[in-house]
Amino acid sequence: MTPRVTSEERAPCRADLRAAAAGGLLVTVAAVVGTVIERTQGSLHVNWPPLYASWFPHLGPGTPAALVVGAAVTLHGPPLAARLSWRRLVLAGWAAALAWTWSLALIDGWRTGIARRLTTGYEYLTVIHRFDEPGAAVRDFTHHILNNGPDHWPAHVAGHPPAAVLTFVGLDRIGLGGGGWAGVWCLTLGTSAVAAVLVALRALTDEPTARRAAPFLVLAPSAVWVGTSADGYFAAVAAWSLALLALAATRRPRPQLPLGGAPIPAAAALASGLLFGLTCYLSYGLTLIALLAGAVLLLTRTWRPLPLLAAGAAAVAAAFTLAGFSWWEGYQLLVERYYQGAAAVRPYAYWVWGNLACTVLITGPATVAGVRRTLVAAPTALRGLRPSAGPLRSPADRLVVLVLAVLLAVLVADLSGMSKAETERIWLPFAAWLPAACALLPTARHRHWLAAQAVLALLLNHLLYTGW
Repeated sequence: MTPRVTSEERAPCRADLRAAAAGGLLVTVAAVVGTVIERTQGSLHVNWPPLYASWFPHLGPGTPAALVVGAAVTLHGPPLAARLSWRRLVLAGWAAALAWTWSLALIDGWRTGIARRLTTGYEYLTVIHRFDEPGAAVRDFTHHILNNGPDHWPAHVAGHPPAAVLTFVGLDRIGLGGGGWAGVWCLTLGTSAVAAVLVALRALTDEPTARRAAPFLVLAPSAVWVGTSADGYFAAVAAWSLALLALAATRRPRPQLPLGGAPIPAAAALASGLLFGLTCYLSYGLTLIALLAGAVLLLTRTWRPLPLLAAGAAAVAAAFTLAGFSWWEGYQLLVERYYQGAAAVRPYAYWVWGNLACTVLITGPATVAGVRRTLVAAPTALRGLRPSAGPLRSPADRLVVLVLAVLLAVLVADLSGMSKAETERIWLPFAAWLPAACALLPTARHRHWLAAQAVLALLLNHLLYTGW
């Protein structure tokens, strides 16, 4: 039997609707103002502001599956999330996210929606042949970042540290070359972020909170860009780093594992550090994940995992440094390259709030409502972080602090000016966490909000041709 909204919840529910409407208004204003700017000045360099997309109403082979998956998760997601065993829920969440993301991607067909996404002139696969000697290519990597440099890298290769392109070089070397395998890799790994966030939520809040969030993590409109964008893969690496850190911080040290090896918290902390290091060498901007890692340690009131976390991250940094790549030099050259391109004319005054409209589109109206509840609860939750207050006992307060950390990372990225446009893919690592705020919404309204999420994603993928 579906629970009903109590009289006490009616006013907050109306406020949720107003927040979602305000998010829709922000998107509308960004679209109208952006269109005027682009048509009169041509300075936004996007065809359908605030998204890097073009108006292209269409149906495709993935349409029937997308409709079925969206309806199934909306109707059956909440009761299944409450009933399944925990391990099955985590696997089912990943499987449902795979089905949702695959079906959305196939609306554009196999070739256009998946196989060709990473083969355009901006992407990584165009330079695979230049890594026949990977060591030499890494040592020489920074010499090709600037637009006026010799044989400069395409935009996405130049815009990221070498671990990003080396991923696809590695796939090519083991016989999984070409756009199809690259797309499958990004889509499959990218959707695993749902499982990682579930694991982290259970460790940091409690199991019921994670269960309530699960269907919203699956049906997030960001799936439109997870399939297929390399940033979806980056999001998963970052999410698993944080999930392992949450496990390391919340599990008590135990004796040796049955087959030997390090105790579970130590192994998780080291693995978290290795993945965090890899995250930083996949994308410069994802160093902001450190803010979320700080929130994990703050919530758990322990610094126990920090030495092994630092050791893992340092090992990755040392490996790339010894291979001849300087992260800091690469970042400085990237900033210069960034302003050699469209960023030099893209107006900061528009994108500093236009990016937020993008975030509304990739996270959906339910997330906007959840963020509203997060902000309302923030003063109480933050007061509970005082040393004299002891550990936060309320799972809702712990969720609020985690979501606030994600919002802070988004704000820093936004104000930096290094994310003018295209944040629908660039901010996927943050968008993976924001739908967790939907666990704060009343369960009686979950299906309504899930339907809104699904409809938005379906409209985006059927009405627009997205650039990523």
